[in-house]
Amino acid sequence: MAKVEILVLGAVRPATREALERDFICHDANEPADVETIAAEAGDQIRGIARGGHFHADKALLARFPKLEIFSNFGVGYDGIDLDYCAGKGIVVTNTPDVLTEEVADTALGLLLTTVRELSAAEQYLRAGRWETEGASPLTKATLRNRTVGILGLGRIGMAIARRLDAMQVPVVYHSRREKADAGYRYYGDLKAMLEAIDTLVIVVPGTAETTNLIDADMLKALGPDGIVINVGRGTVIDEPALIEALASRTIQAAGLDVFAKEPHVPEALIALDNVVLFPHLGSASHHTRDAMGKLMVDNLKGWFENGEPLTPVPETPVPAKG
Repeated sequence: MAKVEILVLGAVRPATREALERDFICHDANEPADVETIAAEAGDQIRGIARGGHFHADKALLARFPKLEIFSNFGVGYDGIDLDYCAGKGIVVTNTPDVLTEEVADTALGLLLTTVRELSAAEQYLRAGRWETEGASPLTKATLRNRTVGILGLGRIGMAIARRLDAMQVPVVYHSRREKADAGYRYYGDLKAMLEAIDTLVIVVPGTAETTNLIDADMLKALGPDGIVINVGRGTVIDEPALIEALASRTIQAAGLDVFAKEPHVPEALIALDNVVLFPHLGSASHHTRDAMGKLMVDNLKGWFENGEPLTPVPETPVPAKG
């Protein structure tokens, strides 16, 4: 069978590149201008897209490829893809869940511990020679003991985080769009009510129109002065200026952030604060997990073009039933 032509949006890892080139004819676009060129030269030939980076795929981009059948996304989050357009045109969108679940949950727990116990500040204290010249580093203001963690978004990753907290004997509650009957944790249908009942919030929800600025000044105030916010979901879920104000005024105690509203830009006002831990979107960032994500992205394309069965389609663009 002749190789199918696909558009590769953004950079992909070497192992993923090798797998794509083995099975497909690849047209690479690293800048918007590249898309224009490829559309002009091969727009009618492109039947699939592999998105390796955070390349915005709006209707204007997608419409340039009229024979597009599948959009295979690298990552569990698929924001930035015009799902309404894809659904309307019968284009199947896939993502890469499960293979990154444990890695992101590990990162979330590490970020939580680093924030609560001020581990990065303690390391800098040592590196600056202050342990030897000034004595022991200051006692941390917070501890995980006697805290209750509320998870915003109890999906695969949220459940993996909850399991880790179970092992550490930290109580867990959650808020999601709907209650999960077999979750085993207390459900709050009202987000603000949950925030008023807890002191530690872990955000795992994706960035959508529905979740944009979901955690605003009012929600942060509800969390209270002992409150700690951990975000491994999307930066847009938090009203960033409101968070900066809440941290600066000590409306909440601290925050640990792996994601930001306009990555890779991080506001200077946020960097200047001493009660926030900042990670450069580490989530799934290990060689092991990123290669597994790349393999699943390729396998979704292969499954579609070989037998019409991608492995992990997203619910907004279901695979048409056979026959």
